[in-house]
Amino acid sequence: MASHLQKSWRLSLFCSLMVLLGMVRLSTGYATTHFKPSRWNSAHATFYGDDSASETMGGACGYGNLFNNGYGTNTAALSTVLFNNGYGCGSCYQIMCVGSKWCNKGRYGHGSTSITVTATNLCPPNWSQDSNAGGWCNPPRVHFDLSMPAFKQLAFWKAGIVPVQYRRVPCARKGGIRFSFQGNNYWLLASIMNVGGGGDIARIWVKGTRTGWISMSHNWGASYQAFSQLGGQCLSFKIQSYSTRETIVAYDVVPAYWSVGMTYQARVNFR
Repeated sequence: MASHLQKSWRLSLFCSLMVLLGMVRLSTGYATTHFKPSRWNSAHATFYGDDSASETMGGACGYGNLFNNGYGTNTAALSTVLFNNGYGCGSCYQIMCVGSKWCNKGRYGHGSTSITVTATNLCPPNWSQDSNAGGWCNPPRVHFDLSMPAFKQLAFWKAGIVPVQYRRVPCARKGGIRFSFQGNNYWLLASIMNVGGGGDIARIWVKGTRTGWISMSHNWGASYQAFSQLGGQCLSFKIQSYSTRETIVAYDVVPAYWSVGMTYQARVNFR
């Protein structure tokens, strides 16, 4: 019994030191593919909330406070077809206002201004309105409901709605992928944030110091869950991009003394 406790203590100490020292390794055996911008497509954009962007906090992706978690105000709620049951969370889009008198002019007064936004929320359908008259996010319509500060970079806010051109672009993130925890010792719910590259997530696996790799099921948005006893173990995560299928591993990113309500950051990210 004493030997078992000493072994568990040594494992906890070892993985905690790994975290403190930042000894997180990039996985090998996976092809590294760089996310390429897509072709330009047509859509429309509106906005919600006010200049404070307070109404954009939280949202269907589960990113919580967008200022604290690095997303700021350049964010968008996606229509159902782009949101893709939460697999569109974290994806980045370059958007440009076109063909409207309300569009802001680009640099030196030529062309149109473009911005890059991150998908952090769902713009739900409004079945009581026609898709061309208020039901902007009704399927199969492609639509971006921007924060007000983001919309005002593209066009005069009184326009309400403007035609845009958009394309998927790589997400440039500072720092590593973040894991925000909820749940308990037997049920782990992790919200995955600050993902670079494609920005989106297809699958997540978690591994404790006393387990093999456990596939986490998709809960909602960018949140994944594991029904396993993981308390008191140092945790590693394997993350697969939805867009590129590129996979990276953040080894020993979470110390054995982890707790719910905390956010942990890896040293690796997609590029």
